[in-house]
Amino acid sequence: METKSNPIIDGDGASECPILLRNACIFDGTDFVEGKAVVIKAGKVSAIIDDAGSEQQGYETEDLGGKLLVPGFVDVQVNGGGGVMFNDEQSVQALATIANGHRKFGTTTMLPTFITDSFERMQAAAATARQAIAQNLPGVRGIHFEGPYFSMERRGVHAQQYVRAVDEGALELFTQDGLGTTIVTLAPEVVPPEFIAALNEAGVRVCAGHTSATYAQASAGFVAGISGVTHLYNAMPPMLNREPGLIGAAYERKNIYCGLIVDGHHLHHATARTVVELKATDHIMLVTDAMATVGSDKKSFNLYGTEIFAENGRLATREGQLAGSDLNMMEAVRLTRDELGVEFGEALRMASLYPARYLRLDHQIGKIGAGYDADFALIDQASDKVTRTWIKGEGVNS
Repeated sequence: METKSNPIIDGDGASECPILLRNACIFDGTDFVEGKAVVIKAGKVSAIIDDAGSEQQGYETEDLGGKLLVPGFVDVQVNGGGGVMFNDEQSVQALATIANGHRKFGTTTMLPTFITDSFERMQAAAATARQAIAQNLPGVRGIHFEGPYFSMERRGVHAQQYVRAVDEGALELFTQDGLGTTIVTLAPEVVPPEFIAALNEAGVRVCAGHTSATYAQASAGFVAGISGVTHLYNAMPPMLNREPGLIGAAYERKNIYCGLIVDGHHLHHATARTVVELKATDHIMLVTDAMATVGSDKKSFNLYGTEIFAENGRLATREGQLAGSDLNMMEAVRLTRDELGVEFGEALRMASLYPARYLRLDHQIGKIGAGYDADFALIDQASDKVTRTWIKGEGVNS
């Protein structure tokens, strides 16, 4: 990706000279707006003004060529990208590589996701995330621990030797200062409800996933403080007539957010359309569950010593077991519009505003408006391709 540098940079890396983004259709998170321009100062949206004549007002002007400017996408489940897996390399450089791999597809906020592993490596992952956030690494605003407190039967490709009961020190690890927004995915039936409650009270967003929970166990988890479901339908029992399970419990509770992988491999599109019908879309978050292949020419990688292959958009072992996805967020938005029949603006919100709300960051990201961070994606609507992104006002070509 090619970076366009700004002429005057302050101590936080934001331009002191106001930047004007003009000649674009703007989706501000609520409406599609024509005839307006966006003013950026110090990494935030300073104002939305009339486009006519705006280029003559002394700004550093970028003409967006009539393309669509939208809030940057927010992905709460990113295992890897750019050829790198977070579990393989706990370093700020690795997170930068992953973030850049996804940024070219419109993702301007991600939670690097550390999957089931040893407690020592979980500590290293937390230290890396804390360091990245302290350094204001573009795109990283927290961390997602997916595991290791899972149902053995529903662990998927998560390594059996690391699936276990709650570690001594886990609460302190997940709630330490400096981690930004933290998500922990766990199976509600294998952890004490007091642990869920303590995480929730400390501000951690707790999700249910990789679980064999019954409806009663899932409901108890929601009461204890679980607020979301990781990749609904995947790594959990199906919804049955006499045992609705976690899926039924999540449908019943309107305040529960559900992550959805719409690649057509994790869920049949008809199943995903049913989710849209049964669950209010403002509580559905598009997620990629992406692995190292996204944003990379590399189409295979090693996970726990097993080779994983990408073929026709599907990531799996040689035996055919799904192992994360090869999905990017722009493609998720396109599929949600074209295959699920969701209105384009709502599909964009499912990739930006709604996950921002779940992370409690919707006062900063998920919209284009005065006071919000200048995090945007520019879409060529003729090709459904992201051509440029901005994070806190710094623009990069895809």
